[in-house]
Amino acid sequence: MDKENLNKYLDERYSSQVKWYDEKSKLNQKIYKLLQWIIIIFTAITPILVLQREYYINIIAAALAIIVAISAGSQKAFNYQENWISYRTTCEILKKEYFFYTNKVQGYENSANPEGLFIERVESIISKENVYWTATYKKKPEDENKTG
Repeated sequence: MDKENLNKYLDERYSSQVKWYDEKSKLNQKIYKLLQWIIIIFTAITPILVLQREYYINIIAAALAIIVAISAGSQKAFNYQENWISYRTTCEILKKEYFFYTNKVQGYENSANPEGLFIERVESIISKENVYWTATYKKKPEDENKTG
């Protein structure tokens, strides 16, 4: 493989994948942390509000409890923490692979085709993430019945 094709691959595939995993990792981290703060703060406030005798304060407490339940349920359903960690890991592995390639280490130093090896390894990393995501998040209906 020549340098021109590698540069095209780096621009059109590799860079976009690193950027995608980086952005999705950050987004999932932000959502996870926001939901965690909502759960912590609203859970702490709710008992204090329940002790108040005013009807409207009890309505607020009930609303906070509902928000906590929705926040906790959405964390479980949408796996924000797991996605954050998985996407961050994949992003860092992709960056590390580029470092290995550019410094000719970890098998690149003896490769007759280091550009081809780089592309194979990058595509393998992306493929493993896709297989993991599919196995984790695309449960079959019979799997859901076993856990429920």
